[in-house]
Amino acid sequence: MIRVAAMWLRPVVLLGVLGTRGIVRTMCAQKEDWKKAASIYEFSAIDIDGNDVSLEKYRGYVCIIVNVSSECKLTDVNYTQLTAMHTQYAEQGLRILAFPCNQFGSQEPGTEAEIKEFAKGYNAEFDLFSKIDVNNDTAHPLWKWMKEQPEGKGFMGNFIKWNFTKFLIDKNGQVVKRYAPKDEPFVSYFLFVSVPVCSSIYGKLRI
Repeated sequence: MIRVAAMWLRPVVLLGVLGTRGIVRTMCAQKEDWKKAASIYEFSAIDIDGNDVSLEKYRGYVCIIVNVSSECKLTDVNYTQLTAMHTQYAEQGLRILAFPCNQFGSQEPGTEAEIKEFAKGYNAEFDLFSKIDVNNDTAHPLWKWMKEQPEGKGFMGNFIKWNFTKFLIDKNGQVVKRYAPKDEPFVSYFLFVSVPVCSSIYGKLRI
């Protein structure tokens, strides 16, 4: 198994089948097979409590995958809005996967226990994973894969610029949009549900 540990932004509107083949592919995949992956479902991640979680559990959900930190100037707005989004949209099928990362200004220096306690201060109940790298050879395979997808590249190519870079994943496990660190993850219910800003992918994203 590969070990892998939001439509307008500023503010950003993050628009909006379980099968054995995906499970078999995940079980057979090796660490460097990330380039062959067809979706996020072929990866797994270690959660903040040390449990190995297959991303197959997110099949059929719209997901936001984000690298987080506790000591960044962007921390408060992102944690606040991500928590609000989870509270409002989780029951409708939105999932948020937050990956702590200390590669940017060493702004996530704490232990997993300290990071978990920090998130509790925001009443964050979205899925929090163990600390990872998102750049260079040590980057998590999931993040390597997302950065290489056609819709996963940023202004700096596949390099993650800073904390709180966000990837929007559709119900089929595909990257459909990448958002910059300063793009706030705030979702307006009216625009998110009622206005198909990007109709070509709206059907796959709507939750």
